[in-house]
Amino acid sequence: MLVIPIPELDDENHVLLSSLDETVIQHGAEFNLGIHKYGGDNYSPRGHKYIREFDCEKFPTTWYRVGGVVLKKEKLFVHHENRILIRYTLVEAHSKTTLRLRPFLAFRSVKQYTHENSAASRDYQIVDHGIKTSMYPNYPELFMQLSKKNEFIFQPDWYRGIEYPKEQERGYDFNEDLYVPGYFELEMKKGESVIFSGGISEIKTSSLTSIFQKELEERTPRDNFQHTLKNAAHQFLNKQGDNYYVIAGYPWFKCRARDMFISLPGLMLAIDERSKYETVMETARKAILDFMDNKNDDIKIYEMEQPDVLLWAIWCIQQYAKMVSKDECRTRYGGLIQSIMEYMLAGKHPLIEIHENGLIYVDGHDKAVTWMNSTVNGYPVVPRSGYIVEINTLWYNALCFTKDLINSQGEIESLNGAEGIIEKLNKSFVDTFLNEYGYLLDYVDGNMMDWSVRPNMIFSIAFDYSPLNTRQKKRVLDIVTKELLTPKGIRSLSPMSGGYNPNYVGTQSQRDYAYHQGTAWPWLEGFYFEAYLRIYKMSGVSFIERQLIGLEDELTQHCIGSIPELFDGNPPFKGRGAVSFAMNVAEILRTLYILNRYNSNFREE
Repeated sequence: MLVIPIPELDDENHVLLSSLDETVIQHGAEFNLGIHKYGGDNYSPRGHKYIREFDCEKFPTTWYRVGGVVLKKEKLFVHHENRILIRYTLVEAHSKTTLRLRPFLAFRSVKQYTHENSAASRDYQIVDHGIKTSMYPNYPELFMQLSKKNEFIFQPDWYRGIEYPKEQERGYDFNEDLYVPGYFELEMKKGESVIFSGGISEIKTSSLTSIFQKELEERTPRDNFQHTLKNAAHQFLNKQGDNYYVIAGYPWFKCRARDMFISLPGLMLAIDERSKYETVMETARKAILDFMDNKNDDIKIYEMEQPDVLLWAIWCIQQYAKMVSKDECRTRYGGLIQSIMEYMLAGKHPLIEIHENGLIYVDGHDKAVTWMNSTVNGYPVVPRSGYIVEINTLWYNALCFTKDLINSQGEIESLNGAEGIIEKLNKSFVDTFLNEYGYLLDYVDGNMMDWSVRPNMIFSIAFDYSPLNTRQKKRVLDIVTKELLTPKGIRSLSPMSGGYNPNYVGTQSQRDYAYHQGTAWPWLEGFYFEAYLRIYKMSGVSFIERQLIGLEDELTQHCIGSIPELFDGNPPFKGRGAVSFAMNVAEILRTLYILNRYNSNFREE
């Protein structure tokens, strides 16, 4: 229930508060509303049987009925603070009612489980309407407080052998012990609300009601497809100190550079939150400049060194020019674009070679260097190396966009060599990647040509600048539509190609082998939709709207209110992986933005 980064310890997230069990007490009878699974398929307590209703239009709300008692529970997290708030409201009660709250503590990394041990501290201190405690050195204190005066009963114990079936299904350890220091107890009257706060700093308990109400007002209601995705988009923005990040996904991802740059336009610009985009980009700017200057910094943006990341950064800025203003873009980000392009043209990127034909060459034989980055035993499952199709598509787009920005107004000095490389790429890109069957090779490395039908060719149609002509683009799009399109996203590999493995199930290594070998990815569908509109214009709008229905259905499936990381590539296209994935939410929001622009232009005409 409270999972946070603890930089003083390591680079991982840590589970402090695992769960909070509620017990309703009337006339001496106790009714525990929690539920835990133990060995032998035993569940105790079985509080799920008291659930009468669940709703999440603004945030998760559960109604419990115990005889004549109706208890409502509402949960939310405080923006940019490591704090969970839970509001309990006694909706109905015909006699004296006591609420008991029993916290289950873990104090461990998300990558390991805790077990009963003598090193765990049982010490606690009383604070305003609650307690603070820390199980181990170097961990922060966990403050557990309530908005109403209560009694804390110190009753330390370990609850042993709690099991997690989903982890067991994924081939991981799935058994742990959790420490319970005791419980909070208070009386409630009909109509009364009490708020529980769990955080790593003490809070003034008299302010909990107003804080909860303020957080409630900032939530976007999940009353339609777009509003639900907008609500999900807000959850990826993460503040740490003075820096702002985009978390790649939940529950286990950090801020990854590629994901962040692909996600930013959809997560923020597409929902008219320009200032948030600019705030995150200021953090990103520092990380980019530090990387190019070969400086180590404390900015928590990972994988900045990947060869396509700086090119995705330029694509991200390009969307700002399109969705906000080209002049604003030049003023705010022109210098950054120039620095990136000069760095790359000078051959300073450690993983990139610019060959005489203008194409970028990357050595990916022994290390994953693209978004298709799954590895087994230290080696990439899909070892893409040489001239990689989407990296060179990004390269061409970045060169042309920079040239266009320069020519629009000569405030940015011309970049030496860029013009000549564009001319070379117009020929070499087509000669290298376009095959006689009308689609693009995924990568070319000397005599090695990957003929697999993969989605990475779609960017050559989706981007504003492409070395392909209209006829070539249409042939590529038709093959992607025929072999890769599913109701849930674009397959990472065609069923007609060797090695097709569409079901993301089994142990870690089994899933790694399937990760980019046929699974379907919704974020790729965003670029596919953009490409489709480039070819079919207004006549493609109704097709895209029909396709989006398949993703709208997912908002009540794998993770309520969001889109999971990926889907199986074969029916029934089940959602898999991380329960909420930033790039997927972002690209569908950007698609809705583009559709709205198309429909608006059509009405004006």
